[in-house]
Amino acid sequence: MADAAPDVVYHLAALAHVGRSWEEPEATLSRNQAMALHVLEAVRRHAPGAAVVAVSSGEVYGPPVALPVGEDAPLRPQNPYAVSKAASDLLAGQYADAHGLRIVRPRSFNHSGPGQPPLYAIASFARQVAAGLEAGDDPIRVVTGNPEARRDYTDVRDVARAYRLLAAAGATGVVNVCSGVSRSARELVAALAGLAGTGIDHVVDPALVRAHEVMDVRGDATQLRELTGWEPAFPIERTLADSVAWWREEIRAGRAGARVHE
Repeated sequence: MADAAPDVVYHLAALAHVGRSWEEPEATLSRNQAMALHVLEAVRRHAPGAAVVAVSSGEVYGPPVALPVGEDAPLRPQNPYAVSKAASDLLAGQYADAHGLRIVRPRSFNHSGPGQPPLYAIASFARQVAAGLEAGDDPIRVVTGNPEARRDYTDVRDVARAYRLLAAAGATGVVNVCSGVSRSARELVAALAGLAGTGIDHVVDPALVRAHEVMDVRGDATQLRELTGWEPAFPIERTLADSVAWWREEIRAGRAGARVHE
């Protein structure tokens, strides 16, 4: 931090998979909070004038009292990852209050796009469709978890742009980054079928269905728009199409197998 002398610090490093956080709760909690603490301490000591974008998560809200979820909603994290992000979020707020640091805490809801490993829903579905297309399958088999769980998805390229706009605007405090629309796994698979132009054999794997699932998550991005003028530029259809195209290239190049284990 001292060597870089940054004007802006973007902190996104974390163990970020909800499913894995159930398997590795101690690592998720200890590492995510430690990383946040070390970044904040380094800024306090060596770059106190820097703007800090301390990325949080829409997961911190848990079961919504009302939809869409605004920044004033209570925090009710429902999995170890969400607890780790809530703690890191609160720590960033405490550093802003106690040390006068300029910190904005974007609470980002689900996002996806080309390059995401298939640990995450859209990337997994897109990879399966890409593999089926490359194999000439019709119908294409797509395996999912709970088909009715709904999440608020934004293209990662729009999310990254939101972070830069928040930093440029000198924003502080909590700001939701989201599309304001929730979609189920079933709807995403149907949209992929339309893009692929094939039939889909949608299979629900009970092992992928989480027992402690928040069934609908949808955020309110009004404050983000008012602060920055941000609007999403990539509709969900573009996210899905670009993700399938990226996976087809990875499969043709023989790299897709390695990506599964990232």
